[in-house]
Amino acid sequence: MQIKDLPYPDPGVPDARSGPRFLWWLFRNQLDGQFKALAWGLLHFLSVSALPFCVGVAVQAVVDRSGERLALAGGLLVLCCAGNAIGETFLHRTAVTNWITAAARVQQVLARKAAQLGSALTRRVAAGEVVSVSTGDVEKIGWFVEAWSRFTAAAVTIVVVCVALVVYQPALGAIVAVGLPVLALAVLPLLPRATRRADFQREKAGRATELASDTVAGLRVLRGIGGEELFLDRYRRASQEVRHAAVRSARMWSLISAIQVLLPGLLLIAVVWYGVHLARQGRVNVGELVTVYSSIMILTYPLRHFEEIAMAYSFSRPSARRAARVLALERATDTGGSRDGSEMPSGDLYDPATGLLAPTGRFTAVVCGDPDAAGRLADRLGGHPSEEGTSVLLGGVPLDELPLDNARTAVLVQDKDPVLLSGTLRELLDVPRSGDVGAVEALAAAQCADVLAALVQGSLGAGDPMDARITERGRSLSGGQRQRLALARSLITDPEVLVLDEPTSAVDSHTEARIAQGVRDLRAGRTTVVFTSSPLLLDRADRVVLVHEGEVAAVGVHRELVHAEPRYRAVVTRETEEEADPTTGPRESSTREDGPREGSRLNDVLKELEEIEESA
Repeated sequence: MQIKDLPYPDPGVPDARSGPRFLWWLFRNQLDGQFKALAWGLLHFLSVSALPFCVGVAVQAVVDRSGERLALAGGLLVLCCAGNAIGETFLHRTAVTNWITAAARVQQVLARKAAQLGSALTRRVAAGEVVSVSTGDVEKIGWFVEAWSRFTAAAVTIVVVCVALVVYQPALGAIVAVGLPVLALAVLPLLPRATRRADFQREKAGRATELASDTVAGLRVLRGIGGEELFLDRYRRASQEVRHAAVRSARMWSLISAIQVLLPGLLLIAVVWYGVHLARQGRVNVGELVTVYSSIMILTYPLRHFEEIAMAYSFSRPSARRAARVLALERATDTGGSRDGSEMPSGDLYDPATGLLAPTGRFTAVVCGDPDAAGRLADRLGGHPSEEGTSVLLGGVPLDELPLDNARTAVLVQDKDPVLLSGTLRELLDVPRSGDVGAVEALAAAQCADVLAALVQGSLGAGDPMDARITERGRSLSGGQRQRLALARSLITDPEVLVLDEPTSAVDSHTEARIAQGVRDLRAGRTTVVFTSSPLLLDRADRVVLVHEGEVAAVGVHRELVHAEPRYRAVVTRETEEEADPTTGPRESSTREDGPREGSRLNDVLKELEEIEESA
């Protein structure tokens, strides 16, 4: 796999049972790249390791006054330098390719899991953790893959050089063969403590980042209540904790680095001392001593890769564990996809668990006293239940039996907190659609005229509103403006069934009345389900369903239910139990200093509804 071939057609099914198993799965899927890295790495490291032999031959040739052997040593040096240059160039290229392709594979499986889980993902894992896994953790996992590409070649090179030195000069080679494994394994006892300190540092850094994000997101509110300095002080303290943790972690890694420098130096002293002793006895010549000495000096280079792989693994292991935890999440009810992928059902939407029925082609409003229960029911209607249960039926076909893409194409759910991605308005509305609803129609139905004007005013050089830029999460817009843009995005898709959860909770009454009529007109002949307690939307619905304690309690139209059903009236009009009790009659409040007496809340709501209808 080359970088130009990304993304993968199929990134594979990851082994998410644990962090090490996930890393092993990633390694098995990159055997081709790892073997290429091993080949180029051996060329590079063996060329570097052969330089001491060439120098030793040259020195001995000078001592023996042999021009032929001196020329041979020069030729070998040229070959080693060429092999070193070519090997290092392609080793770096291959290692970086392995890093990028591994990171791309991890990001693809994470993106696929996020798409599969949908809105259920952030209910089970914090959104910040998902972002951290798909950015910082992916980079650390890729670093381990890259470090492994060099480490394998370095390890093989050390083994080859030790064997060669034992054959070339047994007396000195035996010392090197015994000492080098000790050097490589000497830092192992320190790695657990270094890993714990690194994990503690990352934990503190994650908390500080989360605190900073919350502070920035709520800066306007904090300034309003005078809490800006309080949160800034908290961040300063958290930042200092990160600094102290980083210093403690750096001390441990600096100790490991010092050992990696000290021990090879001690081995070099031992070899030189013993080599001089052997040279005095005539058991080794000057060239052999120079060769062994230079080999030890050169081997400190591949030995550094043992420290790098230890550090990379200590950082990537918790990252792989977090990635595996996200990838191990499963849908509460997985879509088996047992039906034909080309089959797209249509008809009534029915939930057997609650008894909710949304007739095809009708505008159905659903009233729930519990907003959380409404959100869970909306997810169920879209085939994204948060817990196991009976599947929702669309035209008599269980959504769980449809391929996931087909189920989401047939039923689109817009939750109560939709997200706007940064980019132009044209990019925001560039979503899969039927083609029957245009951008102008969707924006008009969602009453986005003032939103377009605000976007054009805030975007320099944007004459066309569709080219106006939306900031990250739409922070430059008000809550109502963001809500209307999200509604327009849902309307333009024109799905068979559209489920909206509180789509107008942040807009004023007059705009809400116009949105209700616009959605009704635009969705004529299509199935629309709206979860709301707004009388303006409820009055436009063809059918109103009251869901109480997880079951359908009443069905009718708004004006009938508001008079005949006390539970419905309590939710829609915010009527208290005392006001709902027919034995007490209409309750009048005491006269306020700045206004007249209050009458029945129900009459006030109905009167307001009539006034808004006339003005709309």
